[in-house]
Amino acid sequence: MRKTGKMTGTILAVIIGLALAAALALLVVLTVTEYKPADVEKVAAFGRAQKQLHAGDTINIVSWNIGFGGLGDNADFFMDGGKMVKPSTKERVQENIEAVTGFLAEESADIMLLQEVDENATHSYYLDERTMIALGLERAGLSYENRLAYNFKTLFVPYPIPPIGRVQSGQVTFSAYPSSDAERVSLPCPFSYPVRLANLKRCLLVNRIPVADSDKELVIINLHLEAYDDGAGKEAQTRMLSELLQEEAAKGNYVIAGGDFNQTFDTVDLSDYPMQGENLWQPGLIDTDEFEGIQCLMDERVPSCRSLDRAYLADDPTFQYYILDGYLLSDNLKVETFETIDLGFVNADHNPVRLQVVVE
Repeated sequence: MRKTGKMTGTILAVIIGLALAAALALLVVLTVTEYKPADVEKVAAFGRAQKQLHAGDTINIVSWNIGFGGLGDNADFFMDGGKMVKPSTKERVQENIEAVTGFLAEESADIMLLQEVDENATHSYYLDERTMIALGLERAGLSYENRLAYNFKTLFVPYPIPPIGRVQSGQVTFSAYPSSDAERVSLPCPFSYPVRLANLKRCLLVNRIPVADSDKELVIINLHLEAYDDGAGKEAQTRMLSELLQEEAAKGNYVIAGGDFNQTFDTVDLSDYPMQGENLWQPGLIDTDEFEGIQCLMDERVPSCRSLDRAYLADDPTFQYYILDGYLLSDNLKVETFETIDLGFVNADHNPVRLQVVVE
């Protein structure tokens, strides 16, 4: 019995030692391969845009967080109180991306701002979603350039169990107008070492589109701000966004920033979307006074996001909804129409938001 007990202790010690060695090896690998983008980086274009922008033109824009094709109505997510880490099947991810592409092709907007687009990630079965969407739009006879800025790029996310695994994902802007320049602008990261090794490195994707017969530019900013920090990250990122918007507007440029703020403008009436429980994820509020001279648009008539603590239950009066997606515009743009489009959260946990503006 003593030998058996001694052998069991030895085996446990070996197992613990191997686990610690594996954890240390993973830490070293993630440290060496950490994604460390510069403050500002050029972003290459794929595809070809053909339209020319003039003063007086009307621009149609759609913004949509597509949830990496994995957050359709059948999904929940562990970070929001659910259990799922990975979508149910590869086929369901493909179905969701095909539906997203079909909607975008039908909209045929001049500019499309997409968030959570996977290029090579375990939780979307390594599908190149940017290319899938681009090819689908091309088959529909539409011509766009597209640019991707990574905001999540790591060899392995070791949590939860089973782990998230590899992630290579970001924001993609499709534009029917060719950009003279496009940059990835790093946002403040609220996470320190070693947590940041397997976490998001948020950014702004900034496209500059020349306005013909003018020295002005249309500056398009695709954004996806912090979600799971203590609040300081959101504040720092929002402040940096405000400074960039006001700097560009002061030059006389036309500026449009759109995407998933993971916060709600303080001008939005949330009485139709009360918090349904203390344990649910709660967004912060953006003080719109920080955006002096900037139009702040969020549509409170239709929720732009739904909770992922469980699969979607449209008829459940206790289901949690949010208003997180919208636009910020310089005041030299005239808003013609603005609305969140109710797609019933069938293929993503966010609804797309449509905007039509006139370049005055």
